[in-house]
Amino acid sequence: MAKKKNLKTNTMPASPIVNLVEALFIANPLKAFNFRQISKMLGITDKVSKELVSKVLETMARSGTILELNRGKFKYNPDLLADKLIQASITGIVDMKQTGKAYVSSADLDEDVFIAAGNTGHALHGDKVKVHLFPMRKGRKTEGQIVEVLERGRKQFVGTVQLSGKFAFLVPDDVNMPIDIFIPKESLNKATNGQKAIARITEWPERSKNPFGEITQVLGEPGDNNVEMNSILASFDFPLQFKPETLKEAEKIPVVISEKEIAKRRDFRSVWTCTIDPPDAKDFDDALSLKKLENGDWEVGVHIADVSYYVQPDSALDKEAYDRGTSIYLVDRTIPMLPEKLSNMVCSLRPDEDKLCFSAVFVMNEQAHISSEWFGKTIIRSNRRYAYEEAQAMIDGGDGDFKDEILVLNGLATKLREERFKKGAIAFHSQEVKFILDEKGKPVDTYIKEQKEANMLIEDFMLLANKKVAEKIGKKAGEQKAKTFVYRIHDEPNQEKLMKFVEFLSKLGYKMNIGSRKGLASSFNHLFDQIAGKGEENMIESIAIRTMAKAIYSTVNIGHYGLAFQHYTHFTSPIRRYPDLMVHRLLEWYMEGRGSVNKDEYEEYCMHSSEMEKKAVEAERASVKYKQAEFLADKIGQSFDGLISGVSKWGIFVELEGSKCEGMVSLKYLDDDFYYLDDENYRVIGQHYGREFKLGDKVKVKVLQVDLQKKQMDFVLDAEPVEPMFRPNSKRNRKFK
Repeated sequence: MAKKKNLKTNTMPASPIVNLVEALFIANPLKAFNFRQISKMLGITDKVSKELVSKVLETMARSGTILELNRGKFKYNPDLLADKLIQASITGIVDMKQTGKAYVSSADLDEDVFIAAGNTGHALHGDKVKVHLFPMRKGRKTEGQIVEVLERGRKQFVGTVQLSGKFAFLVPDDVNMPIDIFIPKESLNKATNGQKAIARITEWPERSKNPFGEITQVLGEPGDNNVEMNSILASFDFPLQFKPETLKEAEKIPVVISEKEIAKRRDFRSVWTCTIDPPDAKDFDDALSLKKLENGDWEVGVHIADVSYYVQPDSALDKEAYDRGTSIYLVDRTIPMLPEKLSNMVCSLRPDEDKLCFSAVFVMNEQAHISSEWFGKTIIRSNRRYAYEEAQAMIDGGDGDFKDEILVLNGLATKLREERFKKGAIAFHSQEVKFILDEKGKPVDTYIKEQKEANMLIEDFMLLANKKVAEKIGKKAGEQKAKTFVYRIHDEPNQEKLMKFVEFLSKLGYKMNIGSRKGLASSFNHLFDQIAGKGEENMIESIAIRTMAKAIYSTVNIGHYGLAFQHYTHFTSPIRRYPDLMVHRLLEWYMEGRGSVNKDEYEEYCMHSSEMEKKAVEAERASVKYKQAEFLADKIGQSFDGLISGVSKWGIFVELEGSKCEGMVSLKYLDDDFYYLDDENYRVIGQHYGREFKLGDKVKVKVLQVDLQKKQMDFVLDAEPVEPMFRPNSKRNRKFK
């Protein structure tokens, strides 16, 4: 009754819209909306009613029924929900913790739902589940109970076999798997105690604490490099070998190109062409050609392996490539999307061999301004295969084959890059750790891979081709309806995350302009210049990347925020990315004048591709983490310099310089004081003496212990406690008591 009285006091006219708006908020108790979203959900389209919705929101906010979060976004007041005893259900994905508790993320909510260990049921990490939400309580996080597993996130589990009499358990490697799998002795499949193996869950009786399973494959002894790398692949459900029918189909593909096929294509074999790749690469899927025209302009060809010529839709090769989604790059090996005959031979643009390509050809002047473009099927013959280091040496002033051509390409790429940044592209930086391995795959040293001009030369022309292909299909002429296409999209950053990042930076002495999209991009680039070479560089860059949305594939084009492109796709790597293969097929389809393909069908393909890309990245990171742990395993007690990369109530995370190995210094090992987390200032601080450890600080640590299977490293500080900053009875100290 009080709320109705407030509405009248604020001169809100009686209207069914008031009740409708409140009912909508109650049905979505944890989600925030603005007046446009409310109007759309209520089916309101006329201007007068929209204005009324806006007034209703203002009045409800004044009465305390809803709370304004930021810039016109409102959420229902949680204090009022307890009285209504709302019992809502949502679906989402489980993020299981080692302790058994979990969080469920859902598209229906703006925040994750906390699930206590006793309320997870039979759900596991990555499962799609139905969650019953508990009534909201003041000052408490959103909580719920998993009531149904809708879809298992994983088909198989990797771990170590532990035999015990007439039965065994598989102890999973994954720290997100808090329970072991019970294996009856007859389901061991010859696995012995202590071996690494793959298991699948066969059943999970209602009253059983553990799921029942069977061993499907024995991997071998823990610690062996091949066993550990295969364990990582299997833990992310990636196959360890190609299907027989796929390999059989690949073997039938002819190596020799027919004259009939050559006659259909634009011939670039007489034009100077090169590839530039990492020194150990074998799948060369992109090449650049360069030709000086009579008017002084340059013709630059971006030539991409024509995988779509060899991999036909619905073939065994195509089906397995789709299932895999992408090639995977572990520390010591590449797991290709396509069999080796295709990825390293037939499709790979190897030097001095005729190769079929799908090309984007641009005519540009010395300032890299494009006057014409052409897309089509070609045949090329690469004159030279460069490693990045060879091309970089020429850019830096050294001599080499076709140096003039390399310098021209680099000059044009530099101008393309400058133009991109003028238009608001963000120059995200990231450092990649590489390992020097011995003959058994054990890491003996590490180094940081740097992005230099030779890398950027290739990247800029690939970005140009991707952008122009997307524009060719995606730009509408007049009232023409846009055709269904596969885009690479990147959404705007989440405002809440961005505000937290800006607040975090201000405490470190850095400022950001977030007033406009271009101002934000400029601020990011200026920030990266400011922190270059400083102790906090890696930490700030990694947090900046986490602040941004993740790039994904979609048929709905919202542009690419980070690159400042309205149209963008992936066209340039069909040997190792399935979406690029789809783009090749769609580009050819539409260039032949055919109608638009089914949007829903291709959106499903995009979702699958995005998910497989995410899994591949996680597998690659897991292999790096394992090698980092292995690198430190024989260095127990040794000291290293590092940077504080994170703080929590459990301890201080430290990233070692050089190897970028990250471990934790548990607070229980800091025995000179009682330390607590000051999360607002990204530090832990001693209660009595005020000694603090802050994000980005330099520290020296000793390696305490390494758990290879969990890929976890524990450190202790390698220094005597500093002198107290002030005496225990000082005024400054009292505020911490």
